[in-house]
Amino acid sequence: MLSVLGTTLAMSPGTASAGIGSDRTKVGKLEHLISNEGERVQSLVMHYDDVEGHLLIIEGQVKKDQVRLADDHRAEAEATLRLREVAIEAYVSDSSGTSAVLSSVANADSLPEEEAYQGVASGSVNTAIAALQVDQHTAATAESALRSEETRTRATLRQLASAHQAAQGAIVTDRAILSRVSSNLVSLVTAANDRREAAEEQAAAAAEQRAASAVAAAAAAAKQPPPAPAPPPIRPAPGGYANPLRGVSDLSPERIDQGVDYSGSGPIYAIGDGVVLSTVSGGWPGGTFIAYRLTDGPADGLTVYAAEDIEPSVQVGQDVTPNTVLGQIYEGPDGIETGWADASALGLTSAAEYGQFSGSNSTAFGYNFSQLLESAGAPGGVLQNDPPTGTLPSRWPQW
Repeated sequence: MLSVLGTTLAMSPGTASAGIGSDRTKVGKLEHLISNEGERVQSLVMHYDDVEGHLLIIEGQVKKDQVRLADDHRAEAEATLRLREVAIEAYVSDSSGTSAVLSSVANADSLPEEEAYQGVASGSVNTAIAALQVDQHTAATAESALRSEETRTRATLRQLASAHQAAQGAIVTDRAILSRVSSNLVSLVTAANDRREAAEEQAAAAAEQRAASAVAAAAAAAKQPPPAPAPPPIRPAPGGYANPLRGVSDLSPERIDQGVDYSGSGPIYAIGDGVVLSTVSGGWPGGTFIAYRLTDGPADGLTVYAAEDIEPSVQVGQDVTPNTVLGQIYEGPDGIETGWADASALGLTSAAEYGQFSGSNSTAFGYNFSQLLESAGAPGGVLQNDPPTGTLPSRWPQW
């Protein structure tokens, strides 16, 4: 009777709220992270601009030093030329004994002057060599220092460019995650609102149905004799289970789907000893979902549900026996459904948990519960497809 959508909407509102809160926290953290990354990118850009400006200054200084170096090279060429001239002049003076400058003087009295000139020439050579060496060393040192600083600056620029690219990539990734989480948050809020509205509509419909049933019952009671007494207490064999539908009037079995569907009215009992885990779920017609975990017999530890047009008579945490009335079945528009629930008891069936139910088909879990009811004396449900959809877990009890 319950569609796939109904099964999905049976999830706990508390679980949906927790998911929404978690996604809102993720959105806040991502927005904060993106803001921090943006500040980091801005800082990197400013640092990059500063270093790039410094590099321009260095490149300008390199150009100036290159101009100065060219001047030094010209001065070096001139000094070399002068050095050659002085060397030739000194050589000519030494080899001929006569200076080109003093060629007009040839007597012995000119010897001291010649020696003086040679001394001057020698000093000029030394001065020219020293000046040349100083210029070469100064130019080489300046050029080496500037090249080193230029290399370091370019390396810094490459590191800043890489860091900038990484930060931009992180922002793109975080924005993509933020978009997905925001979309998921919107979907969760929309689904939660839809579930709440559906539950409110179903609760209102159930209340109207119960009121109409109460009026009809009151009118019928005024015209009919008192109802027959409840069936006497039943004592199943040790480890066995009792027929939970033995007190239902006009009981009619219907289809097998996630569980087994029935119509009728009257009390529905627990199938065996157990403890009540839940009584309501907004995802089911009528809002009733009585789930109890069995504590004896072959299905000890498994969870049974009875849902839809039932007015609960038990509370969560209550111990039950085969003689405990779980609730009263009223003649509502949906009838009832009973079968195996998942361990959470939050409105999800075992058939839905294992992906066997697609809307109207008979499942392996529903057929297994129908066999259990037949073994206890109740009429079994009607198969919609043979074999039923899916298989049972290993070691699941058979009947």
